[in-house]
Amino acid sequence: MSKGGKKIVIVKKKKGHGHGHHGGSWKVAYADFVTAMMAFFMVMWILGMDDKTKQAIEGYFSNPIGYKKGYSSGSSPMSNGAMPISQTRNVVKLVVRNAEQKKFEALAERIRQRLDENDALRKLQANFEVTVTNEGLRIELIEGGAGDIFFARGSATMNAPAVLSLSLIAEELASLSHPIVLEGHTDAAAFGTTDGYTNWELSADRANAARRLLAASAVGAQRITEVRGYAATRPRVPTDPLAAANRRISVLLPFTQVPQPVEDAKSLPDAAARDQYETEIAREAARPRTPAARAQEPKVTE
Repeated sequence: MSKGGKKIVIVKKKKGHGHGHHGGSWKVAYADFVTAMMAFFMVMWILGMDDKTKQAIEGYFSNPIGYKKGYSSGSSPMSNGAMPISQTRNVVKLVVRNAEQKKFEALAERIRQRLDENDALRKLQANFEVTVTNEGLRIELIEGGAGDIFFARGSATMNAPAVLSLSLIAEELASLSHPIVLEGHTDAAAFGTTDGYTNWELSADRANAARRLLAASAVGAQRITEVRGYAATRPRVPTDPLAAANRRISVLLPFTQVPQPVEDAKSLPDAAARDQYETEIAREAARPRTPAARAQEPKVTE
């Protein structure tokens, strides 16, 4: 107590060391920052895409409902857009086909040169045809004259020119990895035997003889996918079924990318794609075909 009998009250104030409550405004600011960064990275990602993909994304955001209705069944994440992805894939196939076309043309030129420059084959007047057709690269060993240069008449045993020719061809084919199809063809002359051996067996046996030689070369057996015997059903000279030129061996390297037809070029995504498609179609129409291939094409009537 104090001297006057009054009670002395001492008040002690404790200073706080914590921070005051600032609310949740910082969370909003952080969320805005994260959203802005995500948008920035998405813009940078889109800028790095090719033009066709950009058009697909633009089409989706322009009309997402129409995109989904038209293409929601596709497996591609971009197939929900206004750009038909299947058509774009077809254009890609056409571009790949064009690249294969150039490879085949270069290879065909090398094979022609090697066969033409060989003195032994030139003296025998061996006949060859190396072309790039709508099927792929086709190399044909064609009989001429008496019709026994590559095979004796009625025999599936290869003569020396056939062995030499296929060996030279195999050295060039080893530079590619495409599958190989072998075909045998005969003329329409019937066998006089009664054991059931016909042109069907003969054509297949000759193709198999070529298969065995290629399989033992640098080409290898794993690349040979088919051996076909056509007998006289695909004559090289349709007007003369007995012509020696109908007796031949074919080595075919099919195209690995076969584009599907596009019903309407206007449905392609942009002008560049349409131009590419029309160029490929024009090139396909102008591509040389063997007489046998032309004979197999359907006839169009008005």
